Amino acid sequence: MKAFAALFSSIDQTTKTSAKTAALAEYFKTAPDPDKLWTIALFSGRRPRRAVTTTQLREWAAERAGLPLWLVEECYPIVGDLAETLALLLPPPTQQEDRSLTFWINHLREMSRAEPEARKTALLSAWDRLGTTERFLFNKLITGGFRIGISQKLMTRALAQATGQDEAVLAHKLMGAWTPDDTSFHALIEADDPAADDSRPYPFCLAHALDTPPDALGATEAWQAEWKWDGIRGQMILRGGALHLWSRGEDLMTDRFPELARALDFLPQGCVLDGEVVAWDGTQPMPFNALQARLGRKTVPKKLLREAPVILLAYDLLEAGGTDLRALPLQDRRARLEALLQALPPDAPVRASPCLGFDSWAALADIRTRARDTRAEGLMLKRRDSPYLAGRRKGDWWKWKLDPLSVDAVMIYAQQGHGRRANLFTDFTFAVWSGNDLVPFAKAYSGLTDAEFDEITRWVRKNTLQRFGPVRHVRPEHVFEIAFEGIHASPRHKSGIALRFPRMARWRRDKPVQEANSLDDLRALLAEHG
Repeated sequence: MKAFAALFSSIDQTTKTSAKTAALAEYFKTAPDPDKLWTIALFSGRRPRRAVTTTQLREWAAERAGLPLWLVEECYPIVGDLAETLALLLPPPTQQEDRSLTFWINHLREMSRAEPEARKTALLSAWDRLGTTERFLFNKLITGGFRIGISQKLMTRALAQATGQDEAVLAHKLMGAWTPDDTSFHALIEADDPAADDSRPYPFCLAHALDTPPDALGATEAWQAEWKWDGIRGQMILRGGALHLWSRGEDLMTDRFPELARALDFLPQGCVLDGEVVAWDGTQPMPFNALQARLGRKTVPKKLLREAPVILLAYDLLEAGGTDLRALPLQDRRARLEALLQALPPDAPVRASPCLGFDSWAALADIRTRARDTRAEGLMLKRRDSPYLAGRRKGDWWKWKLDPLSVDAVMIYAQQGHGRRANLFTDFTFAVWSGNDLVPFAKAYSGLTDAEFDEITRWVRKNTLQRFGPVRHVRPEHVFEIAFEGIHASPRHKSGIALRFPRMARWRRDKPVQEANSLDDLRALLAEHG
């Protein structure tokens, strides 16, 4: 655990990517194989099951530190991280042991299966044997909130440096449903396994937001344009007589969309399609909230299957006949995709996402203005000669999204942030007018500058009307422009409306609260764009 804590400190104390990569590479060269495997698992989101509730953590830490619980609660928002707060408040350890990361993770897993009193004893014993940084990391593992400033791409690069393997090969090995319980470092990283898990997806190729006028990209003939669908990015994998559907976040989604299993009746084995899962009304995608109703469910009721059936709008073919096609130019992969899908019947749960014809950037800009009519967020631009690479490579794929919708709203509630924002009020609730009343309709926490967050924090502290736990009701004096990507009806909200990706576009110091938008304005937007 000391070596893992030293790795964390090295990463936490620098913002240089090269320094983080070097620290990780050195760790992967020297750490025991089980610890390497768990480090890869933790940095790729595979965390052990939560062993103790945060309420129990607070209570047991307060008891061990000899502090009243209210003082622990007051310290938490100041520090901004519960694991760090408790690590700082606990008394020094009476003994220290240099046990491995794997040992402490197994200790946590045993705790999760123990009775509450035995769990408490095991936790207090662990705290008494760990230094401050090790305690902090142990607490992060307990709460299941383990995050560190390392992307999977950076971790893969460090592994490549440590092992001498190709980065793209390693990225593919790390995909899929593996856990430290069902593999080893050697089997996952070092061994060549031609019969790798049939369900394993490829690393996703990602796009950058277009940051220049599109005509700066050069001749239109070099580019393919498609709609940017508002769904869930996914890879459909047909291997070994089965179908698997993976999200971009490496979430296996097969059971959530059972109607896609019918693709086995139409598509050959040994193929992998990249596309967008969308709810489909028979002619075009449905609003995202129709799809959202199906997420987070272990089983999908028949009513939802009828109301929001899904299809895969495929836009790339990554594998065919068991052969990896990613190195081929996009135009070749696209031709093979269309040949594969052209004979499918209309009721097949897969269809090709259409390419958009255009002979000038001005013509494409005109097409883009009609994106919301097709339930799209904008356009995707892809170089016709581009291979399918892992992650983001600037220059090959671009997303040209629509300008967001926006309304002016009044801030009525404020709450402090977390982590480095713990001393600032950064999470706000906004309202619009309904007659003479302000009706809350959205929350937002991003979009302001650091200086603006400092300023609004000072104002909130002086203008609080009421407190509801961590939330402060403030004077309705400030108007903000709220930008968002979509709007839909929602019976769960008092306003009857919910927004997609709301954020603060700007602080409208020029506008009095009486001129903020109304609920009727939102309903008009809903009628036009919902």
